[in-house]
Amino acid sequence: MPTIIFNKPYGVLSQFTPEHGHRSLAEFGFPAGVYPAGRLDQDSEGLLLLTSDGALQAYISDPRHKTPKTYWAQVEKEIDEEALKKLRRGVTLNDGPALPCGARALPDPGLPPRDPPIRFRKTVPTSWAELVLREGRNRQVRRMLAGVGFPVLRLLRRAIGPLTTEGLEPGRWRVLTEKETASLRF
Repeated sequence: MPTIIFNKPYGVLSQFTPEHGHRSLAEFGFPAGVYPAGRLDQDSEGLLLLTSDGALQAYISDPRHKTPKTYWAQVEKEIDEEALKKLRRGVTLNDGPALPCGARALPDPGLPPRDPPIRFRKTVPTSWAELVLREGRNRQVRRMLAGVGFPVLRLLRRAIGPLTTEGLEPGRWRVLTEKETASLRF
């Protein structure tokens, strides 16, 4: 049963059927029988796992197991320590309180430009933040950062557990080793 790590590009749906003119996973040549373990919105980029192992898929996606997921967000303005402290304590969203998360300012990671480029305004600087969540609600990172005054311009999932997108270009994938797959079950 293969488990695949994929660096999902911006604008690709986390499903195999294209919708409303958006690209889908079908165009990336995955082996038959694998399905996403979790989701990334079409306007988010980064690490997506695909597997044919239903138990692993459920484990990764189920918030009870608190699998850490690391996100890098480019935000409007220079993120400050006050906002990061609020995120670390947990913020209240419209669907209830979010669990406290890891949050820190991140130096510009030097990623290749996004296609299409992010919105640019000469008078508004941008900065990067890293959030590590152990729950996953719809558009949660975007809502949390906006809730503390820092709207997200670009969002990437950098890691799930110990696995990262390091060395994996957008649109590329590879099959995980047995050891890597086992590392996802804490």
